[in-house]
Amino acid sequence: MRRRISWLVVATTSAVVVSFVVPLCLLVATLAEDRGVAAAEQEARNVALLLPTLDDDTQVAEMLGGLAADGPTTSVLTASGTQLGGGATMTGAEVERALAGAAFRVQDDAGVRVYQPVLTTDGTSVVRTTVTTEQLHQGVTQAWIGIVSLGLLLMAASVAIAMRLGRRISRPLLSVATTAHRLREGDLSARAEVVGTEETQELARALNGLAERTTELLAHERAAVGDLSHRLRTPVTALRLDAEQVADPELADRLQEHIAVLQRGIDAVVAEARRPVRTDLAARCDAVSVVRERLAFWGPLAEDQARPLDVTLPDGTLADVKLPGVKLWVPLPVDDLRDLLDVLLDNVFAHTPDGTALRVAVSSAVEPGGGEAVRIEVADDGPGFSPVREERPGSTGLGLDLAGRTAASVGGRLVRLPGPGAVVHVVLPRLPG
Repeated sequence: MRRRISWLVVATTSAVVVSFVVPLCLLVATLAEDRGVAAAEQEARNVALLLPTLDDDTQVAEMLGGLAADGPTTSVLTASGTQLGGGATMTGAEVERALAGAAFRVQDDAGVRVYQPVLTTDGTSVVRTTVTTEQLHQGVTQAWIGIVSLGLLLMAASVAIAMRLGRRISRPLLSVATTAHRLREGDLSARAEVVGTEETQELARALNGLAERTTELLAHERAAVGDLSHRLRTPVTALRLDAEQVADPELADRLQEHIAVLQRGIDAVVAEARRPVRTDLAARCDAVSVVRERLAFWGPLAEDQARPLDVTLPDGTLADVKLPGVKLWVPLPVDDLRDLLDVLLDNVFAHTPDGTALRVAVSSAVEPGGGEAVRIEVADDGPGFSPVREERPGSTGLGLDLAGRTAASVGGRLVRLPGPGAVVHVVLPRLPG
């Protein structure tokens, strides 16, 4: 917009300036020519008035020599045929016409020549004043340069003013766009400042109203989902009580297992419903810091269970706290990444015997498409995943499924690798920062 406004002002100003500069330059040239011709005629008349009062050719020559050297050139052809003063030889039809008593002016490519006949006691003398083309146009070039420079200066000033006005118009719009980007990235508290033109202010008010409405709708949705999940708990509890009354032990255990899976699913819905509204959209956190924090939490339990803990972070192992910090930003809220890591670590502690080695590594990676990613690896030497159901023996796999959905919600993925032990890779997009 600012560029278009500037180009529009340049085009308009150029048309206005050209429409004034060209006629003004022509007028200056015309005035210069008129000034030169008037000076020549005035000088010819002055010499013609003084010529009859002079007694001899010597006095005429002295008078002509006293004229301005940078002005017109004046010559006198006396009645005796003697030419006094500078300039070309006075011969030809023009001189004959002047000797016949005609006062006239001739203008051609060589300049302007003014002829003035003078009657003296000796006969008819002719005064000729000549102005060359260079003298007629003297100072015109400098005047043109000044006029064109002034026009260019006016154009530059108009462009500067247009850019300033364009910034005053575009800055509020850019502010509204910045607010829209913040809302898109998850900051539902962002509000546009109502400034600028009336249209921009209306746009800012509309965006703020949309943000308010979005916040209200998300809050209502959370409340509805939370209420629905709470309503589901009552029949689940009744199912559990009824399952306990089943006489067949095998059927009772199977029903209890299914009810437990259903209960965990409902708990996950409740936990999701209780999340703050501001985390519904994209956020960011440092994966290295969050991993370091969760390992500090799980570390004492690993020590109690005699589990060797091998940690590899971009800024050194867990003990190397003095090394410069390296931050790997990912598009997840801190709470979501904490929950994801807790699911992976709990899977190891819950389904492997004490003393099983545990390895955690965080590193940057490059995706096949060329994008940057952050890889979090959690591995152990316990029972691996079943090749059919991709879960450990005795595990429902619900926790890893939830972790996988969390990663997929931001464009990442969770990979369970086969082989000795269990290896889980969580790959998340890396954000600049």
